[in-house]
Amino acid sequence: MSATLPTSSTAAAALPPAAPPAVTVQRHSRSSRVATPLALAAVVAIYAMPWWADGGLIRSVVELACYIALAQMWNLLAGYAGLVSVGQQAFVGVAGYAMFVLANKFGVDPFLAAGLCVVAPMLLAVPAYGLLHRLDGPYFAIGTWVVAEACRLFVSTQDYVGSGSGMTLRAMAAYSPEARELGAAWLAATLLLLTVGGSVLLMRSRFGLALTAMRDNPVAAASQGVNVGRLRFLVYVAAAAGTGLAGAVYYLSALRISPAAGFDPNWSSICIFIVMVGGIGTIEGPLVGALLYFAADRLFGQYGTPYMVVLGLLTLLVALYARQGLWGLWSRRVDAPWFALRRRLAGPG
Repeated sequence: MSATLPTSSTAAAALPPAAPPAVTVQRHSRSSRVATPLALAAVVAIYAMPWWADGGLIRSVVELACYIALAQMWNLLAGYAGLVSVGQQAFVGVAGYAMFVLANKFGVDPFLAAGLCVVAPMLLAVPAYGLLHRLDGPYFAIGTWVVAEACRLFVSTQDYVGSGSGMTLRAMAAYSPEARELGAAWLAATLLLLTVGGSVLLMRSRFGLALTAMRDNPVAAASQGVNVGRLRFLVYVAAAAGTGLAGAVYYLSALRISPAAGFDPNWSSICIFIVMVGGIGTIEGPLVGALLYFAADRLFGQYGTPYMVVLGLLTLLVALYARQGLWGLWSRRVDAPWFALRRRLAGPG
């Protein structure tokens, strides 16, 4: 009786199936592993500025930090939530005045008041969004400007806050110039951590996935279970808080506020320029745009009206021919994100 030897095909069928190659999901890239520690080191350097920088440099860094924070908040609104606002100056002015009132009228420490005053723009944002959320597109934008103008006119008629002449932060007289610089630098670094760092953490969360889906197509996002209305409301209130904090830090350093300055429409113009030129719908774009605007303001700001016209034309050209901004043009050619937001599939090797 002869035994039948198994053929190669039957032997292969008898073997267990090969395990699929291991695939992992990665967030960090080589560029983010370098850029993220550098960003944290920059924040630490700002905290330490009172020990190595002069007053002029500290004031410049505080101003730049405010621009970055304002741009990140506007980018969160327009770039992800689809809410184009031209009235962000309402939150800048309301928070600035709230800080001055807390410090001058109620004796609250000015640096503590700068943090507490963010409640005021949030309280303004809730009823404002209740009125504005029924509007779409340009009507929403015009509505935000109307809210800002109403706030400016109201403050201009109140003798309690100095009417049209404004207020001076008299409470800061109790601090030496060195203490003022220390507090301003620490507030600026904290502002960057909360706005830029908070935006990064938000975009890495499940809410960030919902915001990204809403940015790409709000109708499709809603069909997949994203509560677009609630998410837009939360983003609007959060952006109001971040914008207000930036305004408080700015006017804490300036030591004076007036309705014409606090509710100046140029605040929204600055946000639009920075985000549109840098790159809307990204974290890196507002950083690039803020650095560009800050440098241009220092070099050409003395030219006045022609300088603003050039900035407007540059924004228009970018909107027409490079809608993703400078960062978008760069990222098309070089895949080197600064922050680990995207999910990447990585196989063996």
